[in-house]
Amino acid sequence: QVQLVESGGGLVQTGGSLRLSCAASGTISGTRTMGWYRRASGKQRELVATITSAGSTNYGGSVKGRFTISRDNGKNTVYLQMNSLKPEDTAVYYCNFRSWGIDFWGQGTQVTVSP
Repeated sequence: QVQLVESGGGLVQTGGSLRLSCAASGTISGTRTMGWYRRASGKQRELVATITSAGSTNYGGSVKGRFTISRDNGKNTVYLQMNSLKPEDTAVYYCNFRSWGIDFWGQGTQVTVSP
Protein backbone atom coordinates (compact mmCIF):
# COMPACT_ATOMS: atom_id res chain seq x y z
CA GLN A 1 0.00 0.00 0.00
CA VAL A 2 1.02 3.57 -0.69
CA GLN A 3 -0.21 6.59 1.22
CA LEU A 4 -0.20 10.06 -0.31
CA VAL A 5 -0.32 13.29 1.66
CA GLU A 6 -1.01 16.47 -0.29
CA SER A 7 -0.50 20.06 0.77
CA GLY A 8 -0.38 23.54 -0.68
CA GLY A 9 -3.87 24.24 -2.00
CA GLY A 10 -5.78 27.40 -1.23
CA LEU A 11 -7.28 30.60 -2.57
CA VAL A 12 -5.35 32.86 -4.91
CA GLN A 13 -6.17 35.71 -7.24
CA THR A 14 -5.94 35.50 -11.03
CA GLY A 15 -2.33 35.67 -12.10
CA GLY A 16 -1.07 34.38 -8.79
CA SER A 17 0.95 31.29 -7.95
CA LEU A 18 0.63 28.23 -5.76
CA ARG A 19 2.83 25.23 -5.11
CA LEU A 20 1.38 21.83 -4.38
CA SER A 21 3.31 19.02 -2.71
CA CYS A 22 2.55 15.33 -2.40
CA ALA A 23 4.58 12.94 -0.28
CA ALA A 24 4.31 9.20 -0.79
CA SER A 25 4.98 6.63 1.91
CA GLY A 26 4.51 2.93 2.36
CA THR A 27 5.58 0.05 0.15
CA ILE A 28 7.41 1.77 -2.67
CA SER A 29 9.53 -0.11 -5.15
CA GLY A 30 10.34 -0.23 -8.81
CA THR A 31 9.78 2.51 -11.32
CA ARG A 32 6.89 4.78 -10.56
CA THR A 33 5.17 7.71 -12.11
CA MET A 34 3.77 10.48 -9.96
CA GLY A 35 1.53 13.25 -11.04
CA TRP A 36 -1.45 15.50 -10.59
CA TYR A 37 -4.97 15.36 -11.92
CA ARG A 38 -7.81 17.73 -11.25
CA ARG A 39 -11.57 17.74 -11.24
CA ALA A 40 -13.55 20.92 -11.56
CA SER A 41 -17.14 21.06 -10.40
CA GLY A 42 -19.39 19.35 -12.91
CA LYS A 43 -16.51 18.16 -15.07
CA GLN A 44 -14.53 15.00 -15.55
CA ARG A 45 -11.13 14.44 -14.03
CA GLU A 46 -8.33 15.62 -16.30
CA LEU A 47 -4.59 15.28 -16.48
CA VAL A 48 -2.55 18.15 -15.14
CA ALA A 49 0.97 16.73 -15.24
CA THR A 50 2.96 13.56 -14.64
CA ILE A 51 6.62 12.80 -14.11
CA THR A 52 8.42 9.47 -14.26
CA SER A 53 11.20 8.25 -12.01
CA ALA A 54 13.62 9.22 -14.77
CA GLY A 55 12.24 12.75 -14.92
CA SER A 56 10.21 12.59 -18.12
CA THR A 57 7.23 14.91 -17.92
CA ASN A 58 3.84 15.14 -19.55
CA TYR A 59 1.44 18.07 -19.27
CA GLY A 60 -2.19 18.65 -20.01
CA GLY A 61 -2.70 21.12 -22.82
CA SER A 62 -4.37 23.78 -20.72
CA VAL A 63 -1.46 24.11 -18.27
CA LYS A 64 1.56 23.89 -20.58
CA GLY A 65 3.88 26.81 -20.08
CA ARG A 66 2.28 27.80 -16.77
CA PHE A 67 2.69 24.75 -14.53
CA THR A 68 5.88 22.87 -13.75
CA ILE A 69 6.06 19.42 -12.19
CA SER A 70 9.13 18.17 -10.38
CA ARG A 71 10.04 15.43 -7.95
CA ASP A 72 12.49 14.45 -5.27
CA ASN A 73 13.00 10.71 -5.60
CA GLY A 74 14.85 10.50 -2.31
CA LYS A 75 11.82 11.91 -0.51
CA ASN A 76 9.23 10.25 -2.78
CA THR A 77 7.69 13.68 -3.17
CA VAL A 78 6.24 15.39 -6.21
CA TYR A 79 5.68 19.11 -6.57
CA LEU A 80 3.49 21.19 -8.84
CA GLN A 81 4.42 24.83 -9.29
CA MET A 82 1.43 26.68 -10.68
CA ASN A 83 1.97 30.15 -12.12
CA SER A 84 -0.28 32.57 -13.97
CA LEU A 85 -3.32 30.93 -12.44
CA LYS A 86 -6.70 31.46 -14.06
CA PRO A 87 -10.23 31.04 -12.71
CA GLU A 88 -10.60 27.97 -14.94
CA ASP A 89 -7.82 26.31 -12.93
CA THR A 90 -10.21 26.15 -9.98
CA ALA A 91 -10.61 22.49 -9.07
CA VAL A 92 -9.77 19.79 -6.60
CA TYR A 93 -6.26 18.60 -7.38
CA TYR A 94 -5.43 14.95 -6.77
CA CYS A 95 -2.00 13.45 -6.41
CA ASN A 96 -1.47 10.18 -8.26
CA PHE A 97 1.15 7.48 -7.73
CA ARG A 98 1.40 4.69 -10.26
CA SER A 99 3.60 1.63 -9.88
CA TRP A 100 3.35 -1.88 -11.30
CA GLY A 101 0.15 -0.80 -13.04
CA ILE A 102 -1.57 0.14 -9.79
CA ASP A 103 -2.88 3.63 -9.09
CA PHE A 104 -2.98 5.26 -5.68
CA TRP A 105 -4.69 8.58 -5.08
CA GLY A 106 -4.43 11.34 -2.54
CA GLN A 107 -7.44 12.82 -0.79
CA GLY A 108 -7.39 15.94 -2.95
CA THR A 109 -6.63 19.56 -2.24
CA GLN A 110 -8.81 22.48 -3.29
CA VAL A 111 -7.37 25.21 -5.48
CA THR A 112 -9.57 28.25 -5.99
CA VAL A 113 -8.62 31.11 -8.29
CA SER A 114 -10.67 34.25 -7.88
CA PRO A 115 -11.31 36.60 -10.83
